[in-house]
Amino acid sequence: QVHVVESGGGLVQPGGSLRLSCTASGGISDINPMGWYRQAPGKERDFVALISGGVASYADSVKGRFTISRDNWNTVDLQMNNLKPEDTAVYYCKVFSNPDYWGQGTQVTVVS
Repeated sequence: QVHVVESGGGLVQPGGSLRLSCTASGGISDINPMGWYRQAPGKERDFVALISGGVASYADSVKGRFTISRDNWNTVDLQMNNLKPEDTAVYYCKVFSNPDYWGQGTQVTVVS
């Protein structure tokens, strides 16, 4: 059983920064891609960023502002800079597997 835990959310003003962290424990390895998704109120859960085999990919809405990194096989971080109000959402970490594994989410709120 894989257990996924996110941390690092919070309240920040527009233009500010936050760093999210995700740690997975259980039956995964560095072969499993890891990524971040987000869900704003009343909207579907959307892709934010993914790292697989050291290669990162991003949603267009966060390119140039967010950076995903994976220093350990079971940890993935998301550095978020120049945050905007539209980045407000619950951010979820995902471990790509069969089945996929999700964390419980961490709230990010960007407000003046």
